[in-house]
Amino acid sequence: MGGAEPGAERLLIEVKFTRDSRGRLSSVFATGHAEFGAFPDDVVCAAVSAILQAAYAGLEDVAKLQLDGKRLSGELVMHIPDAARERADVAAIVATAEISLEQLARQYPEHIRVRRESETETKR
Repeated sequence: MGGAEPGAERLLIEVKFTRDSRGRLSSVFATGHAEFGAFPDDVVCAAVSAILQAAYAGLEDVAKLQLDGKRLSGELVMHIPDAARERADVAAIVATAEISLEQLARQYPEHIRVRRESETETKR
């Protein structure tokens, strides 16, 4: 790994799951790069990307949601429409992604961080 200055903060992937005032998942934000290995051999980044891309596709193609979001290199944003937040299919898709990313973060804590916030924390 090396290369980083002593005391310098490592780059990592941060995924934030935000819930509304009723405890329903309202958005997912992911940024960064895992820096686990050189492209295209960074298996941590590939795993995070696969999980989030599958969730995005599931929400759009299976649950038929019109997501307000974007998918770019090193960044993914998904805003779940308010009317869809209590649907079982939507909840299952996002819960599966959340659990999968938490498991990955336990395996690679120096490369991925998963956070949960409420919308009120985000607006501060």
